[in-house]
Amino acid sequence: MTTSKKIVLLGHFGVGKTSIIRKFVTNEFSSDYKVTIGVHILKKEVPVTENDSVSLIIWDLEGTENIDLINKAYLLGTHSFIYVYDITRPVTFFNLEENVIKLKEKFPKTLLKTVANKIDLIDDIKNEKYYKILQKTDYTSSAKTGENITNLFDSIANALLS
Repeated sequence: MTTSKKIVLLGHFGVGKTSIIRKFVTNEFSSDYKVTIGVHILKKEVPVTENDSVSLIIWDLEGTENIDLINKAYLLGTHSFIYVYDITRPVTFFNLEENVIKLKEKFPKTLLKTVANKIDLIDDIKNEKYYKILQKTDYTSSAKTGENITNLFDSIANALLS
């Protein structure tokens, strides 16, 4: 049996939301940066058990530093949020906690995962500069190398099916 679930990726512009989705859905990566305007929707089926799968309807929203500015219609009916930030650009995680709190208040029953993307661009994640923010993060990822991309979506699919 296949169940459909809506997943929405949020975060600043240029953090790699589109690249994460592209890596997961098509296993491709492009270093060409193209701004997402509005929303782009892709779909991928994830097998969870021998008989069950989850069809992830993945919404790639345009980047914004303030989640209050997102069109509310884009967020309705969401089963899971993925809040992505760029580990190399502190401005993208400066208000991470505040945005996570807002999402949890507005959508208390919606699964939420935080992702530090572009982990391939830093040498030492034990560096104190990165360590503190990574302690508050569910996943580190690299859309370029594919690190933890499949794990992220598989864990969400499993959580949403149970």
